[in-house]
Amino acid sequence: MSRLFGTYNHQIDAKGRLFMPSRLLKVLGDVFFISVSKLQCLNIYTLDEWEKLEESFEKIPEDEQMVKRRDFYSMAQDCTPDNQGRVLLSPALREYAGLDRTVTIKGAGKYAEIWNPVRLEAYEQGLKNQTDS
Repeated sequence: MSRLFGTYNHQIDAKGRLFMPSRLLKVLGDVFFISVSKLQCLNIYTLDEWEKLEESFEKIPEDEQMVKRRDFYSMAQDCTPDNQGRVLLSPALREYAGLDRTVTIKGAGKYAEIWNPVRLEAYEQGLKNQTDS
């Protein structure tokens, strides 16, 4: 299984399109999924990983499942990159993750993350502070 790795800095254009690094597109394939993360960034999943997530929802008790499904699926979008390797991020996803112009894409193994660079720096600083304590 191929993994998503590396750190990439890119711009969202005026139409809300994000250029996806070719190294990631090779792993992601022709269709992939983007949804929200509890870390206030966006997660990018391959079709295989997305299907595994869907299966995992079936194992959650029904009352918990409804809330998690609603949050996860209501913000999700399937993506097919254009000929230039760009995907259109919905306004709702951009707003949720605080994405304006510059973004950082970080590979995280089975998925990748799209971050507002300021939020990412604050998150990583918080992790560093926890390990220094």
